[in-house]
Amino acid sequence: MTWLITGGAGYIGAHVARAMAGAGEHVVVLDDLSAGVPARLPEDIPLVRGAAQDAELLKRVLAEHSVTGVVHLAARKQVGESVAQPTRYYQENLGALATLLEAVAEAGIRRFLFSSSAAVYGNPDVELITEDTPCAPVNPYGETKLTGEWLVRAAGRAHGIATVCLRYFNVAGTAAPELADTGVFNIIPMVFDRLTRDEAPRVFGDDYPTPDGTCVRDYIHVADLAEAHLAAARRLAQGATGDLTVNIGRGEGVSVRELITLIGEVSGDRRPPLVEPRRPGDAPRAVASAELAARELGWTARRDVREMVESAWAGWRLHHGG
Repeated sequence: MTWLITGGAGYIGAHVARAMAGAGEHVVVLDDLSAGVPARLPEDIPLVRGAAQDAELLKRVLAEHSVTGVVHLAARKQVGESVAQPTRYYQENLGALATLLEAVAEAGIRRFLFSSSAAVYGNPDVELITEDTPCAPVNPYGETKLTGEWLVRAAGRAHGIATVCLRYFNVAGTAAPELADTGVFNIIPMVFDRLTRDEAPRVFGDDYPTPDGTCVRDYIHVADLAEAHLAAARRLAQGATGDLTVNIGRGEGVSVRELITLIGEVSGDRRPPLVEPRRPGDAPRAVASAELAARELGWTARRDVREMVESAWAGWRLHHGG
């Protein structure tokens, strides 16, 4: 097996590439480097600079590297940006996916792993979100991920491609400081950013129907997520057929207030957060059921939230000083 990993120089992609290569899988990375960083990858992993929308490049890479399976992570992924630029998200996320699937089918590749998101669910009012929970995305990003799943499954049925869609919940942490997420888009780096600027963290709403009034979320360590990709890829390599869609989470909820308290313990900055009005669209609770991933992939998360915060803090200090 040789796996093409699109977006493999990104925050999540580099963890996936390293986990798969470290486990003995042959991998090659395709990344346009709009968000990827070449230094995240070991020298022995080939890196091709380019986009999944480039049909001729795809055809050449698949042939030259004798690719037999694809892990597709490359995508735009910021919710707010997707609301402001919906056509860009549809063009880049779905256009690239369609081009890639056409190239995969033409090359006779029969294994495809798609990076999806819990954003496909929207804001369901359930204790645990299972794979059977109705999907009702509330932003263009989530819409492109749900439509992407439909496209992956349709192409799989049409061309005999075995497919897996992994629905990530809230990804955090890093396997090594140099691999840390350098963006300030998710809650942990957002709190770090506020503290670094000598400002109090912000909580958007403390009157939700949860134990402490703040939103509850399921956080997954990026290294656990990478291991889930390895498990899914090996399932495909072992001859799995049809399609599989699974949640990737810990199955445990952590409130925003609990997370900020933990960040204070790790960083040493325990200033109380500022409580601001609710943000539109925030669900009170979004926690995964991880039972199907355990049953179908033999995978369960091994790292806790403290490990996520401690590793993320080490990465933040490396990239931002302090």
